[in-house]
Amino acid sequence: MTNPLNEAMRIQLAAAELGFDWRELQELWDKLAEEIAELQQAVSEGPDRTRDELGDLLFMAVNLARHLGVDPSRALNEANDKFNRRFGFIAKNIDQLPAIGHPQRLNAMEALWQAAKMQERMQDPK
Repeated sequence: MTNPLNEAMRIQLAAAELGFDWRELQELWDKLAEEIAELQQAVSEGPDRTRDELGDLLFMAVNLARHLGVDPSRALNEANDKFNRRFGFIAKNIDQLPAIGHPQRLNAMEALWQAAKMQERMQDPK
């Protein structure tokens, strides 16, 4: 099975070679905002429309990555790793949290998430 991020990049590069590409970075930011708005609207229109618009948003994110010189697969892998590290910090402290369903549980988890972020920044201040 083809990696969808790589396939989106391949398609975009082929189109760009023929001149179908964005001229200015601001155009990409504007289009990304447009795709987010369309996805927000699509949620009320059902799962098929939501999936369609989410696909457009992801495709646009790959386009933005290409223009920023970022490998979208690598960026997503690194984001996954970062999430796992930070959520791992939450999981290690799960006994400190209010019970599932308690109104303060999510706030307590967010506080631990922020502590994990701070800890990472202190260890690797980029």
